[in-house]
Amino acid sequence: MSNHQRLRQFITSFAALLDRESGEAGIIRAGSALLRELVAVDDWLPEAYAQPDPERYRQYLLHVDSAQRFSVVSFVWGPGQQTPVHDHTVWGLIGMLRGSEYSQSYRHQEGALLPHGEPIQLTPGMVEAVSPHVDGLDDIHRVRNAYDDKVSISIHVYGANIGAVHRSVYQPDGTRKAFISGYSNTTLPNIWDLSLETKTR
Repeated sequence: MSNHQRLRQFITSFAALLDRESGEAGIIRAGSALLRELVAVDDWLPEAYAQPDPERYRQYLLHVDSAQRFSVVSFVWGPGQQTPVHDHTVWGLIGMLRGSEYSQSYRHQEGALLPHGEPIQLTPGMVEAVSPHVDGLDDIHRVRNAYDDKVSISIHVYGANIGAVHRSVYQPDGTRKAFISGYSNTTLPNIWDLSLETKTR
């Protein structure tokens, strides 16, 4: 299978999943399997969407569904970079493609926003889920590159055009600040262009 075909097949399979499944728990369960298959092989992400920034992590939009039912984003973490504590307001899947990252969940407890459980370390091929609606999952977390000396990359799938969603970042006392993340890129790779096909590695 060629590099571009991997991403195309994932997108068409995920769209088909949403056509037949409306329950969030079912989407997360089946979608996790699809994402796990995608990130099991690291040969398909275009170099332009794997570039770090020395100042902050970058998020590149790879695909947004025409009905904005889901979006696919590559997160590129420079050495030591991390997010603030933030929410998503929609379901999300995080698949580790390259390197490693830590995800720390947070919950409101005793009038403050506190870490919940131990940080989860994601390594290549692993998938983690977030959701504000599914029991056993959390929607608020902080993510950081596990390495101080190299780049890590994860592939995220969200139940909306995540770059346009009104969300919040949180202070330690639980105070919220609204934000819209946007994306680091303004153009998308045309994964449907058959002229981009290359031989399977």
